Amino acid sequence: MSEGIAELSFLPMQTADLDAVLAIEAVSHLHPWTKGNFSDSLAAGHWAYCIRPQVDQSIKGSYLDPAVLWAYCILFPAVDELHLLNITVSPKLRKLGLASRMMAAIEGVAAQQNMPRIILEVRPSNIAAVTMYQKLGYEQIGIRKNYYPADPQLGSREDALVMAKSIKLET
Repeated sequence: MSEGIAELSFLPMQTADLDAVLAIEAVSHLHPWTKGNFSDSLAAGHWAYCIRPQVDQSIKGSYLDPAVLWAYCILFPAVDELHLLNITVSPKLRKLGLASRMMAAIEGVAAQQNMPRIILEVRPSNIAAVTMYQKLGYEQIGIRKNYYPADPQLGSREDALVMAKSIKLET
């Protein structure tokens, strides 16, 4: 998808967005966040955004309709780093570079807010995400043992790769 088709519009996530967010979350993750997880993030003041197309002429019923949720992200601002808690793109819109564009925007926000580093956790089994983060300059800085639930029947867990990227701050 070329950038000319639609620019991204980052809108603050509202409680009214949660049904659309949960619909994408449910089909995107083995262990999706719950409505309570998202509500808690909103209540805690995390930076939560819904990403929708920004177009001059609304095309109702298509993916260029600004009412259609494309993706979302949850960020936790700490004193000297921005922690990416959740970034998810609608399955129908994957492999179009949307996540990379979102990450570039997130890095821009980190720079504007004088946060010199972005940190995130990712499942090692999520090869597409790990590869994208590596291409964007994120490096593994650690492992969180047994971080993610893996198989609810067995009670097994999966480690998380901890990745980070230094952000060039605006001067």
